[in-house]
Amino acid sequence: MEPVEINAGSYYLRQLRADELLDDRPALLEAFADDAHQRYVDLRIGTLAAAGDYVTQRAEEWAADRRCSWCVAEPTTGRMLGEVGLKKLNLPVGTAEAALWVHPDARGRGVAVAGLGAALRFGFGALGLHQVTYQHTESNAASAAVARRCGFRFARAENTRGGDREIFLTRGPEVEGA
Repeated sequence: MEPVEINAGSYYLRQLRADELLDDRPALLEAFADDAHQRYVDLRIGTLAAAGDYVTQRAEEWAADRRCSWCVAEPTTGRMLGEVGLKKLNLPVGTAEAALWVHPDARGRGVAVAGLGAALRFGFGALGLHQVTYQHTESNAASAAVARRCGFRFARAENTRGGDREIFLTRGPEVEGA
């Protein structure tokens, strides 16, 4: 499928880019170097080339209907504030898993809730999804708060080797306001 831009109120969602007009690679490097980000996101991006590969990968995932990924951007400058997505897309079954992260400079401003809310509306509306799941580490209070504000409900918890639990949540299209 072709990438879709979405107006998310205070922010807008667009495809990740690395071109002459917009280059998300520096913001990716900053975000992936952040200690809090590294605590909860396993992927590492340490070079401009790796950031470029990441942008290319996201475009390929859109084209293959495997993932819809958006840069949550500041509307006047296009600056990357974070990323939201619907990964593990299974369009025939109508399921996906939500994914998101927020740049350290943009945390606490509602970026994740606005971005994920818009992505969910797209998933349930345009894609016809029936269920979206959300997974976070129990110690990640910010991620848990985003999930609650976006209407996700507890499904189960699993212990991990590191002693922290993984929390699994689910949501259908019937939830209002997200």
